[in-house]
Amino acid sequence: MIPRSWLYVPGHRADRVGKALDSAADAVVIDLEDAVPVGAKDRALTNALDALRAAARDREIWLRLNAIGSEWLDHELHALASVDTAPTGIRLPKAEDPESVAATANRLTCDVHVIVESAAGLLAAPQIALCHRQVTGIALGEADLAADMRTEPSGLAWARGWIVAAARSAGLSSPVQSVWTAIDDLAGLAETSRAGRAQGFFGRSVVHPNQIDIVNEAYTPSPDEQRRAQRIVDHATAAMAAGETAVADENGHFIDPAVVANARIVLERADVTAARGGKT
Repeated sequence: MIPRSWLYVPGHRADRVGKALDSAADAVVIDLEDAVPVGAKDRALTNALDALRAAARDREIWLRLNAIGSEWLDHELHALASVDTAPTGIRLPKAEDPESVAATANRLTCDVHVIVESAAGLLAAPQIALCHRQVTGIALGEADLAADMRTEPSGLAWARGWIVAAARSAGLSSPVQSVWTAIDDLAGLAETSRAGRAQGFFGRSVVHPNQIDIVNEAYTPSPDEQRRAQRIVDHATAAMAAGETAVADENGHFIDPAVVANARIVLERADVTAARGGKT
């Protein structure tokens, strides 16, 4: 099932890891990288491995490892190779080179989502998305990317479109939207999450529990959207039975196979929400 909300939690804080696992987030990302002080890297890894052993089998737990070329990554990969309970997946930050990403993925047995955070990574995104069978997702780390590009986050609209195209052209899932760092601006979070969904993202990283419900709601098809999608599928089914491939609905809107495909995606995502117990 595709998560809507991905809650980041600093790995060196065992108390926060436990609270994150009890939260309403669809997935928890235990961070071993930026949120962890240099002196607490080993403790963060130990806490992450303990969480993997103790968590419910159906709980989605991802680990954000340290970047390729860092002094900690090899230790993390070695530890994961010897653990009985693997994470749902790995987030690999600062991805720039397809060969090094593939070499890292080759040492893992789970899904790998790469995070592009530089101009070099952005240019290589189509190749990175295709570099290894275990790379199943690619997304942006917008704060670092904006700094490297010397732009404001509002200037990254074209980069968002590029990463969506890179992901979908490689057959990967829709990218996960980058975090909204203004924790107290929940209205801004809701607005930009709706915009992200319209741009081709699905799901969003969050850094505070108060952001979870808003992101879950933004990435859950509304009842009106579900009804409209079901009507489109029903019209298309009737048209196919009559030997037609395109038809107009009761409002005079043209329905062709592309419109039907989008409607089916809406219904699939609604089914995912229902399978999670309808949580928003």
